[in-house]
Amino acid sequence: MKLYVSPRAPNPRRVTMFIAEKNIRGIEEVIVNLSDNEHKGAAYVAKNSFSGVPALELDDGRVLSESRAICTYLEGLHPEPNLMGMTFDECAFIEMADRRMELSLFGSIANCIRHTHPGLSALEQPQFHDFGHSQGEKMLVVARWLDQHLANTEYVAGDRFTIADITAFCALEFARGLMKFNPGELGLPHLHAYRDRISQRQGV
Repeated sequence: MKLYVSPRAPNPRRVTMFIAEKNIRGIEEVIVNLSDNEHKGAAYVAKNSFSGVPALELDDGRVLSESRAICTYLEGLHPEPNLMGMTFDECAFIEMADRRMELSLFGSIANCIRHTHPGLSALEQPQFHDFGHSQGEKMLVVARWLDQHLANTEYVAGDRFTIADITAFCALEFARGLMKFNPGELGLPHLHAYRDRISQRQGV
């Protein structure tokens, strides 16, 4: 299989972190240069008509895109260590936590960066700066909620590491790099400690 990724892009990092947690070997990484619009070139669009990264090219030639879908496929192939739930009810609660992190935390961070950071102007046209700044404020609301949530639990979805933690951590790292987001400086000690704890995991 081949995994199409782009350095520093947060969604591919979610999948590579998932792969590292499961210690999956043998997936070839192929770099897609977003700055050169390689993801919009004919060769890549022929594989993934949605033009995004990551994308996983299967051995039979089919191409699976979207981070969560790729992780679901890999979880099926490599069920241990389990990251998405053992029973139907655990799967549901982990998915709830993961979707909260993806839509409310990750989504707000991505929109803020895409519409306010000058380095993203070539990829996000047009940029709407007011919208971007408003998304940054919404991200802080979610970060404060998550800080309180983590005061009572070690991980986002409960008492063990799951895909929800991968999504949350990659979101926080994206914000740390391009929004200069530092939970400790904003009075979010539980979120700060969580970020530091996850960063010590192998394969991060």
